Amino acid sequence: MDLGQHLRLMSGWHVWAFERLYAVVDDLSEEEYRRDAGLFFKSVHGTLNHMLLIEQMWASRLAGDPKPPETLADEVESDRARLRARILASAASWGEAIRAMSVADFSSDFTYRSMANTEHTLPRVSVIHTMFTHGAHHRGQVSTALTQAGKPAPEMDFPYYLLTKVTGSLHG
Repeated sequence: MDLGQHLRLMSGWHVWAFERLYAVVDDLSEEEYRRDAGLFFKSVHGTLNHMLLIEQMWASRLAGDPKPPETLADEVESDRARLRARILASAASWGEAIRAMSVADFSSDFTYRSMANTEHTLPRVSVIHTMFTHGAHHRGQVSTALTQAGKPAPEMDFPYYLLTKVTGSLHG
């Protein structure tokens, strides 16, 4: 499997994992959704909002039109339903971006300015891969808040996604 194929699979997993997460998050009451659950961004809402903020930040950098937030906790969407729609749309956009990339894009470096205004250069594919691992990290935090609220933690690991793609069943 080449790098482009792998990243396309990762982008599909990113959407799939958000859909599975939201299947449980949608059952939270408004109080449970916004309650400080001890997460780094406090609540389920704060964590999901942060995830969208980071995706927007990196997407704008990669597009050459950086829009840095003031803080990593800036609220980009206060409405719960709109945040859900925007996260799912953002997650889907990574697949579109990856499909549009050339072989040269996959092997190129990417230079950007950090929020502290320092310049950094990283492999472009590593930045894209980071979107998926960043999502996994914070989906895990939301899973903790879900179990604290007495809800199930959805299975969202990449191998489970691959199994559903290959066998059509989560448990093969």
